[in-house]
Amino acid sequence: IIENITFTDGENAPLYCICRKPDINCFMIGCDNCNEWFHGHCINITEKMAKAIREWYCMRCRGDKNPLLEIKYRSKKSRDKDVESDKNEKQYSTPSTPDYKSERRRGSKVKRSVRMCGECEPCRRTEDCAQCDFCKDMKKFGGPNKIRQKCRFRQCEVRARVRHSITAHLIWNLDYCVNAWGSDDDDEPPFSPVTRKKAVKVKHVKRREKKFDKKKESRRHKQKQKHKDKSRHSEKGDLRDHGGQRQCLGPSCVEAARPSSKYCSEDCGMKLAANRIYEILPQRIQQWQQSPCIAEEHGKKQLERIRREQQNARLRLTDMERRFHELEGIIAKAKQQAVQQDEEVNEGDSEDTDLQIFCVSCSHPINPKVALRHMERCYAKYESQTSFGSMYPTRIEGATRLFCDVYNPQSKTYCKRLQVLCPEHSRDPKIPVDEVCGCPLVKNVFELTGDYCRVSKRKCNKHYNWEKLRRAEVDLERVRVWYKLDELFEQERNVRTAMTNRAGLLALMLHQTIQHDPVTTDLRSNKDR
Repeated sequence: IIENITFTDGENAPLYCICRKPDINCFMIGCDNCNEWFHGHCINITEKMAKAIREWYCMRCRGDKNPLLEIKYRSKKSRDKDVESDKNEKQYSTPSTPDYKSERRRGSKVKRSVRMCGECEPCRRTEDCAQCDFCKDMKKFGGPNKIRQKCRFRQCEVRARVRHSITAHLIWNLDYCVNAWGSDDDDEPPFSPVTRKKAVKVKHVKRREKKFDKKKESRRHKQKQKHKDKSRHSEKGDLRDHGGQRQCLGPSCVEAARPSSKYCSEDCGMKLAANRIYEILPQRIQQWQQSPCIAEEHGKKQLERIRREQQNARLRLTDMERRFHELEGIIAKAKQQAVQQDEEVNEGDSEDTDLQIFCVSCSHPINPKVALRHMERCYAKYESQTSFGSMYPTRIEGATRLFCDVYNPQSKTYCKRLQVLCPEHSRDPKIPVDEVCGCPLVKNVFELTGDYCRVSKRKCNKHYNWEKLRRAEVDLERVRVWYKLDELFEQERNVRTAMTNRAGLLALMLHQTIQHDPVTTDLRSNKDR
């Protein structure tokens, strides 16, 4: 027993140690046999050395009273974990005024090896009983693992904590401490060493008035009350379980149910579930057929709307396919035109050559005559620095020339740019000298005149890459229609799945609509009818 004690000096101060002095403002250690206190410096024991001691006896007890007494030391493993966390705090108290709350808190930190003597019957037991409340709380026996205590039949009888007698263990007789050294050899100590704790108790208690924290006390009281309720509940469960095993709930089964189960086997559970289905399902199907379901009617309306949108999308896709073939025909017809050789027809030649505009990609000043050509090349250069890919190629029946779909072995993806616009995997073909521009001419922006631009394709800056842009416009619209169709197919699948599950076995068994008025079978409002 180790103490750091502070006590006000007085005339009736008790005497301690072999020096018989009342000085207790230093480290002291107590004998576990005669309960006498000794100064550490008088018997050459430091506080660090005392932390390794489990049971300590003075020279008088070891020599005269009982030669069999020996000082017992802690094992190294338990000594490392038993070090107090608050080393810097110094609290003192007298043996006559112990702090019971601090003793209770320290008692919960004692190692398991200290609480086991290894000699009694519970210590030698290796298996849990599976019957007490602590065993029923364990996870391996199907409990919630909230109490987290060892089996009651495996708790040491010698060093187990005695909750109700802890006060008696910590009460010190001041008169005995004064006269303990001068007592006779045959006098028996007032406290038997068997009944009190033999573990070394480190006390850092100071005699001072502590401020009472009401919040902590109320929280502690609630925890105690909660633990009491749990123990009562476990005791009730023990009484119920000890009354006898439960019978299996299977049909016509008289066997005992398995632990933590209602059935003796899986077959009994399946038989009971099948009987429930045969008993309940026909009535639910009849109720489902008699009462119209509003959700079912809403699902039918959604399917009709989705089918109309799908039909419109298919018509739009057919129209875009027609435009695609028309554009290819226009391009083929324009290439048959002859190049006009007399005068340059570029309308931009008469404009001011000093005018400059800035590129939207690189911000460099450029001449308006070559602005389209420069911006197209500049955009392709910056666009090729990034890649857009997917792990799967595009497979659309009846669709041609949509995505690039060039495989990249480094990223293991397929390019998902439009094929006609991909600057990364396609290059503009080399233009011959005698190739005509061939762009259809219009008036009032949208009205076709039937004529074609007959300027050389190399010299025409007004219609640069017009074929690629027209093809990209048509292809982009086709992709949008395909995306719309895919979205509509997904919506249709979800609606059909919901309608199938609504009248399925599981839904009919779990859900039911109660008709409080047997006359009115249609529960819909006038608006929904």
